[in-house]
Amino acid sequence: MPQKTTRKPSRAKNGHSKAKAPQAVDQDPANRPGVPMETAPKPLAGARVPIAHQHAEVPVFKHAGRKQMPPVFGTAQPPKGLSGLLRKAAYAKPDHKPGHWMLLLLADRVDVWEHRLRRSLPWAAPSAAALLAGGLIWRVRRA
Repeated sequence: MPQKTTRKPSRAKNGHSKAKAPQAVDQDPANRPGVPMETAPKPLAGARVPIAHQHAEVPVFKHAGRKQMPPVFGTAQPPKGLSGLLRKAAYAKPDHKPGHWMLLLLADRVDVWEHRLRRSLPWAAPSAAALLAGGLIWRVRRA
Protein backbone atom coordinates (compact mmCIF):
# COMPACT_ATOMS: atom_id res chain seq x y z
CA MET A 1 0.00 0.00 0.00
CA PRO A 2 1.44 3.39 -0.98
CA GLN A 3 2.45 5.62 1.83
CA LYS A 4 0.81 9.03 2.21
CA THR A 5 3.19 11.92 2.03
CA THR A 6 2.51 15.23 3.61
CA ARG A 7 2.72 18.21 1.31
CA LYS A 8 4.98 20.98 2.36
CA PRO A 9 3.52 24.46 1.94
CA SER A 10 4.93 26.13 -1.16
CA ARG A 11 7.42 28.82 -0.43
CA ALA A 12 8.40 31.85 -2.45
CA LYS A 13 12.00 32.53 -3.46
CA ASN A 14 12.61 34.54 -0.31
CA GLY A 15 11.57 31.58 1.91
CA HIS A 16 8.25 33.00 3.07
CA SER A 17 5.03 31.25 2.28
CA LYS A 18 3.07 32.75 -0.60
CA ALA A 19 0.15 34.88 0.48
CA LYS A 20 -2.58 35.39 -2.04
CA ALA A 21 -2.41 38.95 -3.36
CA PRO A 22 -5.73 40.79 -3.21
CA GLN A 23 -7.49 41.21 -6.52
CA ALA A 24 -7.46 44.65 -8.15
CA VAL A 25 -11.13 45.20 -7.32
CA ASP A 26 -10.54 44.45 -3.64
CA GLN A 27 -7.59 46.80 -3.25
CA ASP A 28 -7.64 50.23 -1.72
CA PRO A 29 -8.84 52.73 -4.41
CA ALA A 30 -5.56 54.64 -4.07
CA ASN A 31 -3.64 51.52 -5.21
CA ARG A 32 -6.01 50.33 -7.91
CA PRO A 33 -4.67 50.72 -11.46
CA GLY A 34 -8.04 51.50 -13.05
CA VAL A 35 -9.16 54.21 -10.63
CA PRO A 36 -8.07 57.17 -12.78
CA MET A 37 -10.21 55.84 -15.63
CA GLU A 38 -13.20 55.32 -13.34
CA THR A 39 -13.48 59.00 -12.47
CA ALA A 40 -14.88 61.69 -14.72
CA PRO A 41 -12.19 63.64 -16.60
CA LYS A 42 -11.49 67.09 -15.28
CA PRO A 43 -9.01 69.78 -16.36
CA LEU A 44 -5.62 69.85 -14.73
CA ALA A 45 -4.91 72.44 -12.08
CA GLY A 46 -2.67 74.50 -14.40
CA ALA A 47 -5.10 74.59 -17.33
CA ARG A 48 -5.86 78.11 -18.55
CA VAL A 49 -9.42 77.92 -19.85
CA PRO A 50 -11.77 75.10 -20.75
CA ILE A 51 -11.57 74.13 -24.41
CA ALA A 52 -14.52 75.45 -26.39
CA HIS A 53 -16.15 72.85 -28.61
CA GLN A 54 -15.57 73.33 -32.34
CA HIS A 55 -18.54 73.82 -34.66
CA ALA A 56 -18.29 72.54 -38.22
CA GLU A 57 -19.89 74.04 -41.31
CA VAL A 58 -19.04 70.91 -43.33
CA PRO A 59 -20.31 67.39 -42.66
CA VAL A 60 -18.10 65.46 -40.24
CA PHE A 61 -18.63 61.74 -39.71
CA LYS A 62 -18.36 60.11 -36.30
CA HIS A 63 -18.49 56.52 -35.11
CA ALA A 64 -21.89 55.26 -34.02
CA GLY A 65 -20.70 54.48 -30.48
CA ARG A 66 -19.42 57.99 -29.83
CA LYS A 67 -21.91 60.24 -28.06
CA GLN A 68 -20.24 63.51 -28.98
CA MET A 69 -17.28 64.70 -30.97
CA PRO A 70 -14.01 65.61 -29.25
CA PRO A 71 -13.51 69.34 -28.61
CA VAL A 72 -11.31 69.75 -31.72
CA PHE A 73 -11.47 67.75 -34.96
CA GLY A 74 -10.33 68.13 -38.56
CA THR A 75 -12.48 69.76 -41.23
CA ALA A 76 -9.77 70.56 -43.78
CA GLN A 77 -10.87 67.85 -46.23
CA PRO A 78 -14.67 67.68 -46.23
CA PRO A 79 -16.21 64.56 -47.82
CA LYS A 80 -17.22 65.09 -51.45
CA GLY A 81 -18.07 63.07 -54.51
CA LEU A 82 -18.23 59.30 -54.66
CA SER A 83 -15.57 58.95 -51.94
CA GLY A 84 -17.77 61.04 -49.61
CA LEU A 85 -20.72 58.74 -50.25
CA LEU A 86 -18.53 55.71 -49.53
CA ARG A 87 -17.35 57.27 -46.26
CA LYS A 88 -20.95 58.02 -45.29
CA ALA A 89 -21.84 54.36 -45.91
CA ALA A 90 -18.79 53.23 -43.92
CA TYR A 91 -19.69 55.31 -40.88
CA ALA A 92 -23.22 53.88 -40.95
CA LYS A 93 -21.66 50.50 -40.07
CA PRO A 94 -20.20 49.74 -36.63
CA ASP A 95 -16.45 50.17 -36.50
CA HIS A 96 -15.84 46.61 -35.26
CA LYS A 97 -17.08 45.20 -38.58
CA PRO A 98 -14.50 44.65 -41.34
CA GLY A 99 -16.87 46.20 -43.90
CA HIS A 100 -16.49 49.56 -42.15
CA TRP A 101 -12.73 49.60 -42.63
CA MET A 102 -12.86 48.12 -46.13
CA LEU A 103 -15.25 50.88 -47.26
CA LEU A 104 -12.94 53.50 -45.76
CA LEU A 105 -9.97 52.01 -47.64
CA LEU A 106 -11.99 51.96 -50.86
CA ALA A 107 -13.04 55.57 -50.26
CA ASP A 108 -9.37 56.56 -49.93
CA ARG A 109 -8.54 54.92 -53.28
CA VAL A 110 -11.55 56.50 -54.97
CA ASP A 111 -10.53 59.90 -53.54
CA VAL A 112 -7.11 59.56 -55.17
CA TRP A 113 -8.69 58.84 -58.58
CA GLU A 114 -11.13 61.74 -58.16
CA HIS A 115 -8.19 64.04 -57.45
CA ARG A 116 -6.30 62.78 -60.50
CA LEU A 117 -9.34 63.37 -62.73
CA ARG A 118 -9.87 66.89 -61.34
CA ARG A 119 -6.18 67.69 -61.83
CA SER A 120 -6.14 66.46 -65.42
CA LEU A 121 -9.45 68.05 -66.48
CA PRO A 122 -8.03 71.52 -67.39
CA TRP A 123 -5.75 70.09 -70.05
CA ALA A 124 -7.59 66.87 -70.94
CA ALA A 125 -10.88 68.51 -71.99
CA PRO A 126 -9.30 70.97 -74.50
CA SER A 127 -7.04 68.20 -75.82
CA ALA A 128 -10.00 65.88 -76.36
CA ALA A 129 -11.96 68.67 -78.05
CA ALA A 130 -9.02 69.43 -80.35
CA LEU A 131 -8.61 65.76 -81.27
CA LEU A 132 -12.33 65.42 -81.94
CA ALA A 133 -12.37 68.55 -84.10
CA GLY A 134 -9.27 67.39 -85.96
CA GLY A 135 -10.89 64.02 -86.64
CA LEU A 136 -14.05 65.69 -87.97
CA ILE A 137 -12.06 68.00 -90.25
CA TRP A 138 -10.07 65.04 -91.57
CA ARG A 139 -13.29 63.12 -92.37
CA VAL A 140 -14.81 66.12 -94.12
CA ARG A 141 -11.72 66.62 -96.31
CA ARG A 142 -11.50 62.93 -97.09
CA ALA A 143 -15.10 62.72 -98.23
